[in-house]
Amino acid sequence: MIVLKAAQQQLLGALQAVSGIVERRHTLPILANVLLRKNGASTELTTSDLEIQVRTTAELGGDEGAFSTTVGARKLIDILRSMPADQIVSLTAAGSKLTLQGGKSRFTLQTLPAEDFPLVNEAVDFGPAFSVPQKVLKGLIDQVHFAMAVHDIRYYLNGILFVAEGKTLTLVATDGSRLALAQAELETDMPKQEVILPRKTVLELMRLLGTGEDPIELQFAGNQAKFSFSGMEFVTKLVEGKYPDYNRVIPKNHKNMVILGRTPLLASLQRAAILTSEKFKGVRMNVEPGALRIASSNAEQEEAKEELEIDYGGPAIEIGFNVTYLMDALANMDSEMVQIALHDGSSAALITVPEQDGFKYVVMPMRI
Repeated sequence: MIVLKAAQQQLLGALQAVSGIVERRHTLPILANVLLRKNGASTELTTSDLEIQVRTTAELGGDEGAFSTTVGARKLIDILRSMPADQIVSLTAAGSKLTLQGGKSRFTLQTLPAEDFPLVNEAVDFGPAFSVPQKVLKGLIDQVHFAMAVHDIRYYLNGILFVAEGKTLTLVATDGSRLALAQAELETDMPKQEVILPRKTVLELMRLLGTGEDPIELQFAGNQAKFSFSGMEFVTKLVEGKYPDYNRVIPKNHKNMVILGRTPLLASLQRAAILTSEKFKGVRMNVEPGALRIASSNAEQEEAKEELEIDYGGPAIEIGFNVTYLMDALANMDSEMVQIALHDGSSAALITVPEQDGFKYVVMPMRI
């Protein structure tokens, strides 16, 4: 029977939407496959890595009736990618094989039984659902994701904290040396819910979220989160553990404020970073009335010096930073101006956007 029949771009689009989490090598071979479930004109495509499950529904042609199987996701994508976008392709099932035909091309692929595919057991105790436009959530994740830890022994730092409370959605990421926080307003009043999304989930959401007003619905349970958007359902396990109290880390009364253009500051830091060493990414910043001086050097005794004009009349402050931490924040913001609040050379700096309360970035100083 002809299981599926569709234009190459339609089938490829549905497969690419769910295949981001698929690992090529897995202890369970079936997890390299996509589960295809056809019922009438509607086809469900599902992938899983036992932690995350992604499902989309597509209206694809083919013989009427119900059918299900699993087939290698990456192979299917690679074959479809090599075909013309407007070509009609068909998938035909026979025994444990699936044949893909398009024009005069024909590929026979091995399948594994659909009933062996390990679906994620969805939690029964999801909290109240709430939604935001996809571009809002994408924007929040963009503003904080770079501060997530990577393979930290404090596993709860290898992800992003989501807090829904009242009419505010807050996302926080920290690796212990810096902290990024971004907030957006919700339309409905929410009881407090707090979850930590794993790093892989965050990166996959960034890949899938659109930049339009289409909504994404979020639901949290004790050990799972569920996202529904653009005909997709995304279920993920959560990171267990207690996230540190981020409010204690954010400086409250730094009096020395520097406001300057984000782009010129980023460009100066990028130039200064060229002469930092791989192991030691330090830059020295001197804030003085009227001027911000940035300097870096390396073991070969090479040095870079940059100077920016600033409107500042406070005390002179010398402070060192990991230049990557500063560049990460500035590169992921889209504001014209940034505000840097300082106390002294040994206290954390607070970077914010003037007249925008929803973003805070805290970076610890380093000795230079």
